[in-house]
Amino acid sequence: MAPDKTTVDPWRSINPVRLIDTFIELVQINSPSFNEHEIGAWLIERLVALGLTVDSQNYGASFNLTGRMAGTVRAVEPVMLSCHMDTVESTKGLKLIREGGIIKTDGGTILGADDKSGIAEILEALHVLKEQDLPHGDIEVVFTSAEERGLVGAKNLNFGSLKSRIALVLDCSGSIGRVVLAAPTHDSYVMRITGRAAHAGIEPERGTSAIKAAAKIISEVPDGRIDPNTTANIGIIHGGTATNIVPKEVTLEGEIRSHDADSLERTKTVIFDTARRLAKKNQVKLQIEENRQYHGFHIGEADEFVRLIKDVCEDLSITPEFIVYGGGSDANIYNSHGIKSLVISSGMQMPHTTDEFIKEEDLSKAALILLGVLRAMAFDSKV
Repeated sequence: MAPDKTTVDPWRSINPVRLIDTFIELVQINSPSFNEHEIGAWLIERLVALGLTVDSQNYGASFNLTGRMAGTVRAVEPVMLSCHMDTVESTKGLKLIREGGIIKTDGGTILGADDKSGIAEILEALHVLKEQDLPHGDIEVVFTSAEERGLVGAKNLNFGSLKSRIALVLDCSGSIGRVVLAAPTHDSYVMRITGRAAHAGIEPERGTSAIKAAAKIISEVPDGRIDPNTTANIGIIHGGTATNIVPKEVTLEGEIRSHDADSLERTKTVIFDTARRLAKKNQVKLQIEENRQYHGFHIGEADEFVRLIKDVCEDLSITPEFIVYGGGSDANIYNSHGIKSLVISSGMQMPHTTDEFIKEEDLSKAALILLGVLRAMAFDSKV
């Protein structure tokens, strides 16, 4: 039954039971990266029922969903709401536990609140707009795939089909009110080290160990926290075929992230130059391949969109927390395409672990923030 409009602010008339039920239904759909078809079909049905025009954009490995709810108020800037459909790993066999206002699993799988909490919150906000017949501008909804595998879906999104120049991405953990204003540029690299194989028990002198050379490179290149803006890490090592063979090949995979372009380039130069010097010294060949995973962004606290979100949070008695983040999200891709995008917390806690959980009240708070932003956008086109 709809709330009494004479006593309840329709902009705060979310249905917590429906919201929680939606979230629970979502997390029970297994959707690891590149396996989003079941959740995609579920979302298409829900979005169409809410009156949105929906488009499925296939790109080979998977697909993205975009939906558009036509505005009831003219000359208002359209806004995009976005989440990703995939989870970092499978949730097959998920066993849900609800106790003390918290939703979690029995520890056998992740929960998948990253990012299904955000999806549920967006759907609830759209429900309220429709059932309360609230004024709003054009709303675009984007649900991407394979975000957890390097923002693959966002990188393959058809940006020509989008009109929004501002966006909220619900893909941050922590308390409700957290807003990511900056995220780093992320470069990855692969080093292929080639030595010479030989029988380790009969003629090891004839071999040149790629593993030994790799170890020396790893021990000398910059690693960890380089400066306040920059981090570096070698996270994957592949090499060797048997204990009785001097290893011929080793592959190292690493990354560099920075909020400062000059620092990123300096760090990358030191890492690569050090590796080349040590490869030559240890008589192995070295091949380096590098790739820009995504560009960083920074949006100042004085920005009008940031101030709008701050006002919405404070109106809801939620303390806004503006942070500089070390990770990336679809917002990095959106910002690089000219869509001013802020990442806000959906309330998920300890994502990417089997201890992941979310507070039921935080689902409601995040949905209220969305409604507050949509309300402000309906009456203020200056953002």
